[in-house]
Amino acid sequence: MLSSKTVLYKITATNSTKTSYLFGTHHAFGKLFFDSLTAANQALSGSEIVIKENLNIPGHTAEDIINNRKKVVKWRTYLNRNDLTFIKNLFAKSPTDYSKMRPSEMYAFLNRRFKQQVCLNKGSNDTSLSLDDYIGSMANEKHIALYGLETTEEQIALINKDVDGMPKRTHKRRLSNIIAKIRTENRNDCGETDWYAQMEIDYQLYSPCSNALVLTDRNNTWIKKIRKLLDTKNCFIAVGLSHLMYDCGLINQLQRLGYTLTPINLR
Repeated sequence: MLSSKTVLYKITATNSTKTSYLFGTHHAFGKLFFDSLTAANQALSGSEIVIKENLNIPGHTAEDIINNRKKVVKWRTYLNRNDLTFIKNLFAKSPTDYSKMRPSEMYAFLNRRFKQQVCLNKGSNDTSLSLDDYIGSMANEKHIALYGLETTEEQIALINKDVDGMPKRTHKRRLSNIIAKIRTENRNDCGETDWYAQMEIDYQLYSPCSNALVLTDRNNTWIKKIRKLLDTKNCFIAVGLSHLMYDCGLINQLQRLGYTLTPINLR
């Protein structure tokens, strides 16, 4: 039974001299959190390649994809007057054209903002990178190769496909609720960031994955790419923590392929 008191695992194989690492990220965290993890920093520095979910390629960032759209969303049909004013003010200085964002994308953006500003007390003017992007920036600084498991276009398509068919009233309710949480700074739903910060994680390795589209299918695609790189490189794999969890997670998949995963104490 692997330890659940960490988000970092060493990957080794009896038929290989390579040593790699698997790091479960939380997208709301950033520089301060990663800089506090000495073992994770050492693991990254000793790697030949950093593998992330996606890469921010100029011309293909989320901002680029959204701004290049022709169709705009009639936000008055999704938001009441006060909530629409809140969104307008929120995006007043943003380079992203919120009128071209889709409801699912807006919810994902607001949900992350809630976790950063309310749960993690990140200032509204703090423009520091997300944990995943900060790890990518460190790789660039150290001249370590970067590899993306999927494109940003694919990720955005997935966000929308995951709620395909969701009634407008449900979108309206979700958006109204998350805006209210940000406005009132309601920390009742901050359990996820709290247990990640403390690494009190139940990986539920024997539980089935509940979302085939977001977890199972992507993990099955990713593991094929990851396996090829593990055989030839010392890798640092940084993906969302949920992709390590459950029966379909990368921890189980790597073990089934014969790799040994050793938990690394980060505290």
